[in-house]
Amino acid sequence: MALFRRGRVWWMGFPYQGKQIRRSTEVTDKKLAEKIYHKVMVQIAEGKWYQPEAGADKTVKDLLERYLRDHSAPNRAPTTHRGDISRAQHLIRAFGDLTLKEMRPSLLAAHKSKRRAEGAAAKTINNELTLLGHAFQLAVKEWEWVAENPVQKVSKEKVRNLIERWLTAEEESRLLAASPVWLQEIIIFALNTGLRQSEILNLQWCNVDLFRRTITLLEQKNGGRDTLPVNAKTLEVLKARAKVRSLKTDYVFFNGAGNRMDARDLLRVFYPAMRKADVKRFRFHDLRHTFATRLVQAGADIYTVQKLGRWKTISMVMRYAHHHPESLRAGIEILDRLPAGISTVLAQSATSAVQEGERESAVSC
Repeated sequence: MALFRRGRVWWMGFPYQGKQIRRSTEVTDKKLAEKIYHKVMVQIAEGKWYQPEAGADKTVKDLLERYLRDHSAPNRAPTTHRGDISRAQHLIRAFGDLTLKEMRPSLLAAHKSKRRAEGAAAKTINNELTLLGHAFQLAVKEWEWVAENPVQKVSKEKVRNLIERWLTAEEESRLLAASPVWLQEIIIFALNTGLRQSEILNLQWCNVDLFRRTITLLEQKNGGRDTLPVNAKTLEVLKARAKVRSLKTDYVFFNGAGNRMDARDLLRVFYPAMRKADVKRFRFHDLRHTFATRLVQAGADIYTVQKLGRWKTISMVMRYAHHHPESLRAGIEILDRLPAGISTVLAQSATSAVQEGERESAVSC
């Protein structure tokens, strides 16, 4: 019997009209797979079976639901998986009832226009296309549901990578004054470590070393570890948290029940505090932008900023290289520290070069 497994699912292989056919039974139970296989063999013998055209019997909803179940859930970090669910919901509302065969690049182009009109950011639209494209790629190469990937023919939105929003010192003072003590500690911690919201809420005391003044982060995507130094302000927050450390949990920041603080509960207090402090157009993730921007403006080299913020490439850090005139002043003032004679010599050399050029021009004429 030509039954074989791919992962947990049973597949069947058999000859049909001179071709070798491989089709998923879509079940994980071997006995049920055998029944499906025998039924197909009977249909072939009676001339009642046919090979459906690729993508004819699968919808976009089927595609995305399998992607979430078989790929995203087991392979991606929990926060990333939740983002995949949200993106898939937008795509299902737009294309869910269409078969894979009916998907066309023109439909995806129209979807991009619609999402732009709804106010979706370019990166958000690109993330949706990336997810759909990856799902189609699996459907082509592994699941054999469809012959081609229509997303590959659609251009991505142009993303403006320059990050322009960071917290000024005045805004920081107002925001801290408008926040309860526990939120003040989280804001200060974020501004001085550059940690993402999930990394702050996931931080546990077993990954904090107050003696060495370091914290260790466990990378969810690749299983790596990063041990980072902390500054005096971060250490003050950690020492304050240590004084109220709960015996019920190992989390550094926890809720009233002693459990890990939920991101939604954090934001329910963060955004009203911003409104009270009159801080506009600012997200919690912009605290991480502020961390990087302040380092660059203070003169930290880009490589150091990359390592402290754990960005994968230098180009990603360059988005945060904002400079206002005062942060550039130290650079231009270097010229004022040059010996006076150097400027005179340079000026004389420039004058001589001009005069020599004028003489050559006169001779040539």
